[in-house]
Amino acid sequence: MESHKRGAFLLAIILTIAAILGGLYGPSLKATAAGATDLQESVQSFARVLSIVQQNYAEPIDTDKIVYDGAIPGMLHVLDPHSNFFDPQQWALMLEEQRGNYYGVGMRIVPNGNHIEVVSPFPGSPADRAGIKPGDFVMKVDGKDCTGFTTLQVANILKGPKGTVVTITLSREGSPKPIVVNVMRDEIPQSSVEFATLLKPGVGYVHVTGFSSETTDSDLKAALRKLDYSHLDGLILDLRGNPGGLLMQAVGMSDMFLSKDQLVVSHKGRSSSERRYYALRGNNGNDIPVVVLVNGGSASASEIVAGALQDHDRALVAGERSFGKGLVQTQFPLSDNTMLLLTTARYYTPSGRLIQRDYKDVSLYDYEYNRQPNKEPEVKLTDSGRKVYGGGGITPDVPDPAPKLDPFQQLLYGRGVFFPADPFFVSSQPIGVGDFTRYFMGTHPTITKDFTVDDAVMKEFLGFLDKQHIKYTPELISANLDWIKDHIKREAFTYALGIPAGYKVAVNDDAQVLKAEDLIPQAKALYDNAKKIVAERQAAEERQ
Repeated sequence: MESHKRGAFLLAIILTIAAILGGLYGPSLKATAAGATDLQESVQSFARVLSIVQQNYAEPIDTDKIVYDGAIPGMLHVLDPHSNFFDPQQWALMLEEQRGNYYGVGMRIVPNGNHIEVVSPFPGSPADRAGIKPGDFVMKVDGKDCTGFTTLQVANILKGPKGTVVTITLSREGSPKPIVVNVMRDEIPQSSVEFATLLKPGVGYVHVTGFSSETTDSDLKAALRKLDYSHLDGLILDLRGNPGGLLMQAVGMSDMFLSKDQLVVSHKGRSSSERRYYALRGNNGNDIPVVVLVNGGSASASEIVAGALQDHDRALVAGERSFGKGLVQTQFPLSDNTMLLLTTARYYTPSGRLIQRDYKDVSLYDYEYNRQPNKEPEVKLTDSGRKVYGGGGITPDVPDPAPKLDPFQQLLYGRGVFFPADPFFVSSQPIGVGDFTRYFMGTHPTITKDFTVDDAVMKEFLGFLDKQHIKYTPELISANLDWIKDHIKREAFTYALGIPAGYKVAVNDDAQVLKAEDLIPQAKALYDNAKKIVAERQAAEERQ
C-alpha cells in the first residue's frame, strides 16, 4: 500500500514538472489543446511503464530511485546538461551550502575503500581544534561502526545542534590503537576564500573556491581588507577550479573591481525578458592592477567575473580557457521538499559574448571531459577595442596551460602516493594528503616550518615506493625530483601545520601563479590605456 502511495506522489511530481516544462518550452497558444493531449498521453505512458516495472521486475525496486535518479534527470538532460532535479536530501544540502554555514564538526570527508577518510579539517573548526588530521579514517561515531557508510551518512551523524558533543573514533597511521576524540559541535562557516596571502610585498593573492555561499562577496571583501588591498601594487584573483554558484555573488564580486554603473552581466531567454546587472557601488577609485587566473574548471559565476573584468579591460585574464557554462537555472520548489533547477535563460558578458559552450549533439561525458571550443567562436570588442571571443567559455588574454603530468606523476597519483588531483577542475592547491604523507607523518608526528625534503626524507620515500611495489628508475626520480619534493613538503605542511601552510608552499611553487606575477605590469598598462580610450571617446561624444 505504501509503495502505491509513493508511486502516486512521484507521479504527481512528474505531472508538476511536465506542467512547468509545458509552460516554458511548450507549444504556442494556438496549439495548447493538442499540446495538452500530447502531455497527458506521455504521462500516461510513463505511468503504465512504472506500474509494469513495480509489479514484474525480477527484484524489489526502489521507486524513489527510479524516478529521482532515473526518470526525472533523464528527462531534464534531454534539454541541456545543467537542468537538474533535487530530492529532499539534495535540496537541503544545497540550501545549507548557500547559507554558508551549518552546525557540526567541520571537516571534508571522502570514501576510501570501505571506510571514510578525512581529507582535511576546516581551519579553526572543532575538528581542527580536536586534533583530527588529514588521512585519519572515521571508524565510529558515537560508538556506531561506520564501516560501509557513505560520506553523506557519516556527515549527517556528525552534524547536530550547537554545543552538543559527538565522540569520533579514528584510525591513524602510526598509532597502535584507535584515537578517540570528543568534539563539541559548533557553527561551521564555509568561507569561499580558502587562502589569501602576500606573495611578496605589494602583491596580493586570493583563491576563491566557489560562489555557492551567500557570503562569497563579503568573504572576498574581508580577505582584501586583510591584505590592505588599496595599498597593493597588484592582485592575483585565482578562480581556477571554481565551479561557480550564485549569480548575485558574482555580481557583488565584480562590483568591487569595476567602476560604478558599469555592466557586469546580462541574461535573456525565450520566456524571460533581458535583465542587466550593473556595478552599484564600484571600486571607489581603487584601480589596483588585477590578473585573473582561470582554467577548465572555472565555470558559471567565475566566468561571469572573469568575463566582466576582461570586457572592461579591468583585468588581464591568464591560464586556460574556462569551462563554458553560461545557462541560467531558475529554482522551482515542488511538493515534499523537492526542487527543479531549470534552465530558463543564457548569460552574456558586457560585450555581448555568450558564455555557454555548445552542447548540441554532444554526449554528457564529452561535454564534461572532452571539451571542444565552438567551431565558429563569436568575436566581440572590449572597452578599449581589443578582440575577445565568446560562445565557449572565457578565452584568456595570455594562454598559460598548466604543466602536464608525465606518466610517472600520473602513476603516483593513481596509486594514491600523493593526494590525487582532478586535472579538469582543480588547480595545484592541496586539500588532502596521500598515502606516503600518512605513512611518513605516522613516524614523524611533528615537523616545523623549517622542514625541508632532504636526502633522508627521499630515502624514506623510495623505501615506501618499494613497499608498495611501485617501479621506478634513478632517471625517473631525477627527472621528477622537484615535483616530488614539492608534493611531499606541501602535504606534510598541510598535515602538520594546517591547510593555509600547505597552500603557501603550493602557491610559491605554482608556475601559473608565478607567471601571473610577471603579468601585473601588463594588467596595469591595459587598464590605464582603456581608461584613456574611454575618456577620449566620451569627450568626443560630448563635443558632437
